[in-house]
Amino acid sequence: MSQPITIEDIYKLFEKTNEKFEQSRQEYDRRAAEAKDEADRRAAEYDRRAAEAKDEADRRAAEYDRRAAEAKAEADRRLAELEKTVANTSRAVDSLTTRWGRFVEELVEPAVIGLFRSKGIDVKETYSRARVKRQGIAMEIDILAVDETEVVLVECKSRLSKDDVNDFLEKLSRFKQAFPHYKNYQAYGAVAGIEIDEGVDRYAYKQGLFVIKPSGETVEIINDSGFEPKLW
Repeated sequence: MSQPITIEDIYKLFEKTNEKFEQSRQEYDRRAAEAKDEADRRAAEYDRRAAEAKDEADRRAAEYDRRAAEAKAEADRRLAELEKTVANTSRAVDSLTTRWGRFVEELVEPAVIGLFRSKGIDVKETYSRARVKRQGIAMEIDILAVDETEVVLVECKSRLSKDDVNDFLEKLSRFKQAFPHYKNYQAYGAVAGIEIDEGVDRYAYKQGLFVIKPSGETVEIINDSGFEPKLW
């Protein structure tokens, strides 16, 4: 028969159980502390990498902003240079156009009286670049050829286009309002060009305008004998 369990045996069993529990608790605390240390280490590593990533992102953003600012400054500089070049080119073209226009006027004016007398218009005087500004109307006529009752307006272009003809027709419609001292005159129109766009000479002819073209060292009116000039 087994021996009976005494209170002392139970007390010893309790102490052994309590000792094992204490060892388990201490082991748990040790592992929990290790786990916490590892979590803290990983959190610190995460924070370090996050800080490095933020610093790198800030650096790249600053570099991007710097390059963007440099690119904008370079674009602004090039745009300013382009605008300056365009302005200089525009002035050069305007100057060249003006010089060519005046060359055409100087070529046409000496021949105007003879040209229109041959067409039965007995003009006796010419005026270059006749200008007026009154009652809100500003107008310039390249060449005016006049006698006592007739006046011929001549528009001179280095290259004559359809738009030039239309602009001149509009000018003719306002001529007597701008120059009222010619209100009782018979007014005619003529266009002259060193070069004339294709078909524009015929277009001007149909609008009742004289057409003047270069001929050798001078100029001539190309309208045929059947032409009937329009009066304004």
